[in-house]
Amino acid sequence: MPVLPLQPHPSVVTDAPAPAGWPLLRLGFRPFYLGAALFAVLAMPLWIALFLGQLSLPLAVPPVLWHAHEMLFGFAVAVIVGFLLTAGKAWTGLATPRGAFLGALALLWAAARVAAVVGPYPVYALLDLVLLPLVAAVMVDLLVRARNRRNLPLAGILVLLSLANGAFHLAVIGTVSMAPLTALHAGLGLIVMIECVIAGRVVPAFTMSATPGLKLATRPALERATLSFTALALALWVVAPPGAVWAAVGGAAFALAAALHLVRQWQWQPAQTRSRPILWILHAAYAWIAVGFGLLALAQFGRIGMSAGVHALAVGATGGLIIGMITRTARGHTGRPLQASRAEVLAYGLVMAAAALRVWGPLAMPQWLPHLLVCAALAWCAAFAIYFVVYAPWLLRTRRDGKDG
Repeated sequence: MPVLPLQPHPSVVTDAPAPAGWPLLRLGFRPFYLGAALFAVLAMPLWIALFLGQLSLPLAVPPVLWHAHEMLFGFAVAVIVGFLLTAGKAWTGLATPRGAFLGALALLWAAARVAAVVGPYPVYALLDLVLLPLVAAVMVDLLVRARNRRNLPLAGILVLLSLANGAFHLAVIGTVSMAPLTALHAGLGLIVMIECVIAGRVVPAFTMSATPGLKLATRPALERATLSFTALALALWVVAPPGAVWAAVGGAAFALAAALHLVRQWQWQPAQTRSRPILWILHAAYAWIAVGFGLLALAQFGRIGMSAGVHALAVGATGGLIIGMITRTARGHTGRPLQASRAEVLAYGLVMAAAALRVWGPLAMPQWLPHLLVCAALAWCAAFAIYFVVYAPWLLRTRRDGKDG
């Protein structure tokens, strides 16, 4: 997921005033990371119970759409928002939402999650559609005032995510002639693009900073080609008309993008991180992007179903990058060393296990699908429960060094 720069913006004042206000609402990562972790723990068992027919709820949308939407626009978006409302301060040196405003944003996110389960659809849709445009407006304002053009595309992706979310709700109520799943694929594609852009900035930088003497050279032509073919493959997946020709073009684009991501990551020397779990989880999660694209290429050619590729990107890449980044950035912003504990390493392994069970299990043993889903869900829930238990006390308290944030 997106990540903070290694150094703050030059205009950040080092002699900051003493912290003020409730610690949970001092910086965006605090309420949103905590809320995302709790939601990950609660929503997955609910989905499994619905899928297996053990529970029936008056959801605002069909259960499969609720699950897909809430994992993207509930769980993943919470982490993206929390990160950006934190990173914006480091990128620009300007204040980002805190206090009552930040609390209102977090409550708006939480209210939409509750309304999806117990509220009427119009209320759910309205609550769900407000957060992303608000955060996009905040980010655009910050970046424009700071003349930080480099990060404006991230604010643009927030706008596109807002449009994809709006398209989903319009498709559900039949206002637009689009399958709701298409809008969800667009949302996943945009989140993956954020991951690809930010990972290219920070994974090699983190690897070099943790490995004395290591120098990783960036090849601009490879970076442009990787991101361009990634965007092309994802766009074709979402908007290309049906037909064998377009499926073949999309499959070829996914295959080429997968190969480019493999070459890109090879240059980052992932083997150098094997003794640093807080780093290898980022490399392991990023590798799922190439896996997911390869599986989607096979799906476009009719070799396998779409689900394996989708979950490689959603669970392996997105879930893995999220657990890696919400541990690393929360440690840094609470004044703690960037060194994963045994509990955090266990959480990393559990997310990777959940991805393997969800992606490879059904391909190898489709007859065991219900059991595999339960096992994957248990691993996922355990990982984010560990995060919640370890990090909640930290996020509810002032930084260890006494600084604000």
